Amino acid sequence: MKVYFELFWIFFKIGTFTLGGGYAMVPLIQDEIVEKKKWIEKEEFINLLALAQSSPGALAINMAVFVGFKIKKYLGMIATVLGAALPAFLIIWLLAALFQNFQNNPYVIKAFKAIRPMVVALIGGSVYTIGKQAKINKFTLIIVLAIAVLVSQFKFPPILIIVVGAIAGNIWLMNRKEIK
Repeated sequence: MKVYFELFWIFFKIGTFTLGGGYAMVPLIQDEIVEKKKWIEKEEFINLLALAQSSPGALAINMAVFVGFKIKKYLGMIATVLGAALPAFLIIWLLAALFQNFQNNPYVIKAFKAIRPMVVALIGGSVYTIGKQAKINKFTLIIVLAIAVLVSQFKFPPILIIVVGAIAGNIWLMNRKEIK
């Protein structure tokens, strides 16, 4: 029972104090689950992250689903999803009730503007950390840069990139297994 509460509490804390959504949560989840608790290996965490990113839905909830299930199956998944979703639900409920009174307050406007660069920094830190662990070489770096250009400059649909990447990855893995 203690593990389920720990799972809930880890995701509840991260969900409560992380601004910027799922990508900003990734390094915190990794620190708690991989580094501190050692419940999942780094390589497996990267695989779960890739699976969460390519699944429909919010990244934070997808990560909660996959991490919780990996650690303690269905009850673990329930604990992590509740932990990740409950803070956002409570905060949005509270903000919705209060926001109408404060939405034009200059201090509130300035606070939201100040939060933006912090969110970008958290996401950048996550990209850097995951990039180091993803065993990126020159070839994979070219792929990353090409996809970034396709999406940002040519408005290439990300879902198409995910589908093509999944197919190409499976073909590569099948060919790799046949070689060995």
